[in-house]
Amino acid sequence: MRRSCRGALGWRFVPLLTLLPLLGEASPAGAQSTLDRPPNFGGTWTGGPGTLHFNFLHRFNVGREPLRKVENGPTFLLGASLPANLLVGARYATNSQVSAGFPNEWEFFGRFNPVAEERGAPLDAAIHAGYNQAAESFDAELALAKRIGRLRLLANGRWFSAAFDGDSARLALGVGATVRLNDTFALAGDWATLVDADSTEDAAWGAALQIAIPYTPHTLSLQVTNTNTATLQGSTVDAGVTRYGFEFTIPFTLSRYFGSRDRAAAAPAPPTVMTGDTVRVVIRNLAYQIPNIQVSPGTTVVWINEDAVPHTVTSEQGVFGSELMNQGQTYTRTFDQAGTFPYYCTPHPFMKGTVVVR
Repeated sequence: MRRSCRGALGWRFVPLLTLLPLLGEASPAGAQSTLDRPPNFGGTWTGGPGTLHFNFLHRFNVGREPLRKVENGPTFLLGASLPANLLVGARYATNSQVSAGFPNEWEFFGRFNPVAEERGAPLDAAIHAGYNQAAESFDAELALAKRIGRLRLLANGRWFSAAFDGDSARLALGVGATVRLNDTFALAGDWATLVDADSTEDAAWGAALQIAIPYTPHTLSLQVTNTNTATLQGSTVDAGVTRYGFEFTIPFTLSRYFGSRDRAAAAPAPPTVMTGDTVRVVIRNLAYQIPNIQVSPGTTVVWINEDAVPHTVTSEQGVFGSELMNQGQTYTRTFDQAGTFPYYCTPHPFMKGTVVVR
């Protein structure tokens, strides 16, 4: 009876999950990019506060003769990024092999990212803790990552209190890497094994071509692996067949809708007065973080793109304009003449800003 109830909860949840990407406009804030992790690793990401995440993983294999039926195993992830570098969420798989006779697998989890290279630390580290409902197990993971140029190395240690619907606690270790070919493509691979694996438990492995969808915060992973689901347990051991599939990541935010009428009705904010020979405007979360600035004649303004999505700084009057700026790139313009100079982003025209020189 307990298994049946959990199965009913699962199938009723699927229609809701499939509608979630339609609720909000995508935002790249701290998104889980597949370019930074291999197919069987969750990575160290926790995202920017206020961002919701919907990931869809779908893997396929061909069954045995004579039918050779195509079997599929989807895993959905729904998560919310909170302040203090915390992510909470759930994974749901409809064709799991973690527990015999019970295909609907839930993993409820929280992830904490206390140190990160982007915050000045020598590496990225995250602690992931959750409960796997199918295995009735408390699970945990310590994940580490280090970027060396275009190469990102990853390692993890996983602990399960009741591994694979059993009665004993078990430990697994894994390593992986991604190599950025350019801003759009990366190659990735991973390998993991149970520390006390027996002769019937082969190591898990995965390989993928990772793709960033141009001008969007979405990423796509084209995969081949011998694992089944994306939960900690499901992505740790060999499922007995080679599977092919894809994962699509969809970060989005509802802040563009909640409170939007109040913001539209409010009086325009005066420009922010910025002093110094050189001032900086950061581009993040599909927005110029200080959209309206006031500077003195002769001031140099530097725009810095911190989004994973390329942007431009394009004058509405045709006075100046940047090329597409990828993540980490800058555009510099010195304003010698007094005046008001509105600008926007060519791929994302809702992004607007103004430089007032007086």
